[in-house]
Amino acid sequence: MGVTRRLALPAVSAGLALLMLAPLLGRGFVLSYDMVFAPRQSLVPDAFGLGSSLARSVPADAVAALATAVLPGDIVQKLVLVLSVFFAAYGAGRLVPTESLGIRLVAATGYAWTAYFAERLFIGHWPLLITYACLPWIVKAGLKLREQPKALAHLVLACAPAMLTPPGGVLAAATAVVAAGPRKAWQTLSIALLLNLPWLVPTLAHPGGSLSDPAGVAAFSARPESWGPAILSVLGLGGIWNGDVVPDSRSGPIAPVLILVTLVIAMLGLKTLAQRWGVAPARSLVLLGVCGVLLASLATLPLGEPVLTWAMSHVPGAGLLRDAQKWVAWLALPIALGFALAVETVARRAKGIVVVAAVFPLIVMPDLAFAGWGRLETVHYPEDWQAVHDVLAADDRPGDVLALPLSTFRVFRWNDLRTQLDPAPRALPKTVLIDDTLRVGTRVISGEDTRLDRIRQAKSARELAVEGVGWILVEHGTPGRVDPGLLADATRVWSGPWLTLYRTPAMGAVPSVSWTGVLLANGVALTTIMAALLCSMLPMRRLSPGRISLPQKE
Repeated sequence: MGVTRRLALPAVSAGLALLMLAPLLGRGFVLSYDMVFAPRQSLVPDAFGLGSSLARSVPADAVAALATAVLPGDIVQKLVLVLSVFFAAYGAGRLVPTESLGIRLVAATGYAWTAYFAERLFIGHWPLLITYACLPWIVKAGLKLREQPKALAHLVLACAPAMLTPPGGVLAAATAVVAAGPRKAWQTLSIALLLNLPWLVPTLAHPGGSLSDPAGVAAFSARPESWGPAILSVLGLGGIWNGDVVPDSRSGPIAPVLILVTLVIAMLGLKTLAQRWGVAPARSLVLLGVCGVLLASLATLPLGEPVLTWAMSHVPGAGLLRDAQKWVAWLALPIALGFALAVETVARRAKGIVVVAAVFPLIVMPDLAFAGWGRLETVHYPEDWQAVHDVLAADDRPGDVLALPLSTFRVFRWNDLRTQLDPAPRALPKTVLIDDTLRVGTRVISGEDTRLDRIRQAKSARELAVEGVGWILVEHGTPGRVDPGLLADATRVWSGPWLTLYRTPAMGAVPSVSWTGVLLANGVALTTIMAALLCSMLPMRRLSPGRISLPQKE
């Protein structure tokens, strides 16, 4: 019986992953919005933030490149998605302070099966899914650190996967600081700084600065998903700016009512959480969740949009606040834990309520199952991509690749006309330049790549060559116009139904990059993780599962 109980939580967590992702587990790639994996990703300078664009996907791209050197890219993608669901559910189930298996399952489903996970899955923000899965483990390690100094190593290991992008790094860092408490703040802040160096260093050194277009504030602000206001959708862990990735069940007339009911139940259970953890850590976690709601909703609140607009124009790095709904991840754990503990209280009188509560998230949002009822599917890259990859890999001449038509996103027939990020920067073995201008509805948000500003003004392949462009890649079957003048004096190298590759004449100087700072930053972060891994192997006093012994005063 004991073995069955121990296996029940991981089994249910695996079952949730299978229910959510089963149609995607065959061979092939899921290419949706920002979720772009390639068969083999290369360690180009952009993977370390050394290109002319901001380090938005650093060190995620470098990690993906290393992973695809060992496993095929589609297998890496499947592992990322499945493990994100599994560890989100399993972590929340392990974290809730109870001995009841049923209540652990309530916390597991309540944390993994959420609008936040659905919307970030559909929009393709896989590094944020990893971060979301890490948060319960970060809290667990932070709580242990309050009384066990050796738990610092566990906190480092819990944080490391979460810090693949700047937003993930901030989400993880704040969670670690709150979970470990103010007495350990110097340790947690130091860890956060060291682990975030891989993206901090290239961001600070970016030649164009790190200011963002203020137009992004309105374009990426939280959106109402039903008849309630935007802040109500955010309180339900949704409200993402892109309505196309919102599950249909979130727009139903009863959805706001269900959100309010869930919040009320969760608030009732937070008293029990404070009794078992101690007031200080429980209160800190809830306050962090409130901060996440305020940040996510700020642009929709009075004076919020002018404040954010000013920050984008004057404060370096304020672009992190763009797409602000991502910060509501901090609220997910207080809701899941509070809801589960409130159910535990009621279950003393009504045993069957536990089963209903465990499946409640699945009932209210059934369209997350089976990859959103077919919203996501796997596809295969056309052979053109491998052919162009081989041509570029065999040519050691300098020069970057310019992808045309100029657009950040593509819509290919071979991907069932889904909107997807241009795969060229990840699918090809050289630095690929894509337009970083974003179009959201009728709004145009300027990018931060000053090199692209000069490239847009070029009228010929020779002028492109002066900017260090050695190849032009024309992608067919996707909206956008290619200026024939750019190709007139270029040499066609390879052509297929989906791609045509050209070589520019009279190559100019390729922009040089300095690897010293970024290699040092990555080395420091990696050394920190390895040291934590070694320290974690040392014996440490164990706490009983689900119970955190904490000092009541702090």
